[in-house]
Amino acid sequence: MENLIFSLNGTMPIFLMMVLGIFFRKTGILKENMIDSLNQFVFKVALPVLLFGDLSKQDFAEAWNGKFVLFCFAVTLLSIGLATLMSMALKDKSQRGEFIQGTYRSSAAILGIAFITTIYGNSGMAPLMIIGSVPLYNIMAVVVLSFTKPEQSGVSPALLKKTLKGIVTNPIILGIVFGGLWSVLHLPLPTILSKTVSNLGGMATPLGLMAMGASLDWNEAKSGMVPAFVASFMKLIGLCTLFLPVAVFLGFCEAELIAILVMLGSSTTVSSYVMARNMGHKGVLSASIVAITTLGSAFTLTFWLYVLRTLGLI
Repeated sequence: MENLIFSLNGTMPIFLMMVLGIFFRKTGILKENMIDSLNQFVFKVALPVLLFGDLSKQDFAEAWNGKFVLFCFAVTLLSIGLATLMSMALKDKSQRGEFIQGTYRSSAAILGIAFITTIYGNSGMAPLMIIGSVPLYNIMAVVVLSFTKPEQSGVSPALLKKTLKGIVTNPIILGIVFGGLWSVLHLPLPTILSKTVSNLGGMATPLGLMAMGASLDWNEAKSGMVPAFVASFMKLIGLCTLFLPVAVFLGFCEAELIAILVMLGSSTTVSSYVMARNMGHKGVLSASIVAITTLGSAFTLTFWLYVLRTLGLI
């Protein structure tokens, strides 16, 4: 029961922020141009600053575990491949990009550290999990969303160049890179700068969630509920069922296994919606997946924690 209450305390406020976004849109407080501006701000400023702040404070050198990082990278790559294969069954090709990233892209950076810290009292293996998965999350999201734009007709040198530029200049990827470098170089973060980064990064999740709720077109969302539920099932249950036994077989346990669980089975990140909207997609399917996985993860993460505790692995 304690685990269920903990999960609900972590997920329900997130879901309620989306509901507030819907309410503010319906009452006219949030208008269309303001919603678009919020999406731009979250994508280009708040989320990158949040990731920079989280990563810049970590000591990667002291806790380095090459086997663990390689496992996180390999499983993420396999998850992306599986999601891509499943997306081929979608009749509406314009939904494929959002389906793929919604299936594999976890809230590892935003929720992972908080989740692990609550259980173990420290961030544990979360920073190494972030290194092994989050950069690949974002790089592949840029590639997938670029190649599956609704108006995209084929692969061309111009598209490849544009995709590469999108990776190099992606604000979220830049936030990860600069945060990692800041940590590796052991650069100090003055109090004034630290508080500014904390305040600015703290806006990412609430503003992103409200903008996402406000942007959700319920009529369009209803038409895409089947792919949204399929992607959500894979995100919360399918990937864990496939890869957690492999992790146990390879000897991972305790904090390592919790970090892997968060990577595989946490809710789809809000940034998947923000990035989809900013890269020419409707974002409706992404919003539906985030909503379903955010609500569902309160129960599925509790289930997986119970299973791992029962087996004596954590």
